[in-house]
Amino acid sequence: MEKKMFTIAVFTENQVGLLNRISIIFTRRGINLESVSSSPSSVSGVHKMNFLVAGEREVLEKVVKQIEKCVDVLRAFLYTDDEIVYQEVALYKVPTVRLLDEPNLEHIIRVHNARILEITRDYTVIEKTGHETETQALYELLTQYDIQQFIRSGRICVTKSPTEHFSRFLREQEARRNKIEG
Repeated sequence: MEKKMFTIAVFTENQVGLLNRISIIFTRRGINLESVSSSPSSVSGVHKMNFLVAGEREVLEKVVKQIEKCVDVLRAFLYTDDEIVYQEVALYKVPTVRLLDEPNLEHIIRVHNARILEITRDYTVIEKTGHETETQALYELLTQYDIQQFIRSGRICVTKSPTEHFSRFLREQEARRNKIEG
């Protein structure tokens, strides 16, 4: 079987130690996390974690089921790249003197649709939003300008589905609860 990139979206209560418990599930199966991101979701009180992993669908479907067994996990979903819209953010810090002295550097920033976030006498911070290949391509071009620092965020994503799968899950849970009570 061929390994493919997948995004696992996990909806959780924001509890201490949960990320550790989830990462142990990946570790036990020998699955490396390519990127991790976490933030509040569109549902009040619920956080969303995104894990970018390479693997086989069958194995990762089992991982998703294991993740859902964690006490503070509400629901987890497995997505291929064609089922989501995703981005990441990269920050690059270069010496300001290079920006002033090298006319090509400004051109590189414009061509890559990057933007300057901060300029000081000592450094300039550049931001690029895009897919990993795009942020990496800009990094490789900027290496000739003495990059002082570089960081890339984990993948963030939303589904291409007209509704959030987690919202549908919550509605189904509410309907079951009402049926039991009513």
